[in-house]
Amino acid sequence: MNERESMHTSKSLMGCLFRSVLLPLAFAMPSLAAKAQSAVAPATALGDAVHGKLLWQACASCHSIDENDVGPKHRGVFGRRAGTVPDYMYSAALKGSGITWDDTTLHQWLVNPSAMVPGTKMFYKVGDPKAIADLIAYLKELK
Repeated sequence: MNERESMHTSKSLMGCLFRSVLLPLAFAMPSLAAKAQSAVAPATALGDAVHGKLLWQACASCHSIDENDVGPKHRGVFGRRAGTVPDYMYSAALKGSGITWDDTTLHQWLVNPSAMVPGTKMFYKVGDPKAIADLIAYLKELK
């Protein structure tokens, strides 16, 4: 194995380690403050965008910042009407939902997308209110 192949293998292993071990730990170890919050935290909860960017890496398996992928791109999601990104095939349920993404709707969505919009393609849930606040803070920065 040459140096370039070795470097590529190391990067692949580090990425796998990050996605399979470190990232789940970030979601599994909520802060004490988050444990004290209810499952439906107030929409005004302050989030940490830096931590949200780290947590967003779990979203990257389906989403991209600037390109549609398995899921629609995330740049500009805050304040956008659901189901309106051009060149993305949304479920009829989400297209017809009438939702505009803000603190409250994003929080509800991340807690349980299929409960909020039955028939949606999105299935990933975030159970930690602090992680949700952090993800929303990061998404707000993607203008």
